[in-house]
Amino acid sequence: MKRAAGLAGALLAGVLAWWVWPQDAAAPAPAQPAAAPAHLALAAASGAASRPQGSPFTDAALRERLSQRQALLQRLERAKVTLATYREQTRYPHESRPIAEHPDQVHPFAPIRESLPLRFPGTKAAVPGVRILTTQDRVFMSGEEVVKVSVTAQDDAGQTLPLLVTRAVAFDLPDPRQAAGRPQLALDFAGSDGVYSTQFQPSRTAFADFAGTLRLQVTLSQDGRQGVVNFDVVYQPLVPAEWGAITERVADGSLDFNVGLNVKRAGRYVVSARVDDARGEPFALVSFNDELGAGPQVARLRLFGKLLRDGAPAMPLRLRDLQGFLLMEDRFPDRAMLARREGVVHRSGTYPLKGFSDAEWTSEERNRYLAEFSRDVSQLEGQLARTAGP
Repeated sequence: MKRAAGLAGALLAGVLAWWVWPQDAAAPAPAQPAAAPAHLALAAASGAASRPQGSPFTDAALRERLSQRQALLQRLERAKVTLATYREQTRYPHESRPIAEHPDQVHPFAPIRESLPLRFPGTKAAVPGVRILTTQDRVFMSGEEVVKVSVTAQDDAGQTLPLLVTRAVAFDLPDPRQAAGRPQLALDFAGSDGVYSTQFQPSRTAFADFAGTLRLQVTLSQDGRQGVVNFDVVYQPLVPAEWGAITERVADGSLDFNVGLNVKRAGRYVVSARVDDARGEPFALVSFNDELGAGPQVARLRLFGKLLRDGAPAMPLRLRDLQGFLLMEDRFPDRAMLARREGVVHRSGTYPLKGFSDAEWTSEERNRYLAEFSRDVSQLEGQLARTAGP
């Protein structure tokens, strides 16, 4: 804005200087100019009155006009960026996106890894020079699923330290919506090369009918110094559906992966998978989010045509890491998981890219927003054009 104000001031100075400067700047001024005739003097006086040199009114009006124009230019630029950004980001539908937009979804089944201080509950001070590295392979569980956890100790240089697991139990966290107070379950940790791990399967314990948060609490001793780490899992005994066969077809200029489901509990299902190209490079995230009735059903995972045309992945494609759940609104847990399907679950045929549509995605919502953002640009362009007049 300071630069714009400086330019405006320079422009104003130039205009005023041109206005009052003699037309023949090269001609020397007479030492004693002759008196002008009376009628010419009167005309000059009248012109000076109508365009007074250095008039505060004229300076302020011009500065105000330039300031308004500069503000309009900035608003117009923002409006154009908003329109272009929205158009770019909505070329593809929500359920078919480049995987680069969702880096956290590239490997959804990768273990959760954390580095924690060694600390006992209720104390602020951590044991100096000791970090506890933990892994946990899942948080949400259903049915017969098993969670795997591990702990190890390292010093500040990353060297493994001796470690003992002195106590490990599983219990349900207090929840006013659940009957709490179930007996704690002892867990067995096995160690190798300083890494201690265990597996926990709620369906084979007294928590088989429990729906809620279960905590695995591990008490550790590193050279006599005590600390505790916790692993929380959200368990739901219900398995709402089972996976079926996967087929594919080209439809509406896109490639559809049709995932079969045998639905036991009707409701809203959320299903997602990753698409890699023939070289194994992650390419797209495809998803399904809709109501399904009980019985044999299909969740369509659409790989949008324009995404294929723009990204040009090497064929054939690989569908991998399939996951899904029944959304259970207004309760906790809010989902019941289907069994994971890790790795490649389907390989596509080979298709020429020109066989897919290059058209952008359209919807009532997208068209409405594009029209609104375009209208903002047109209105600002009109206002700007009016400021260019005399």
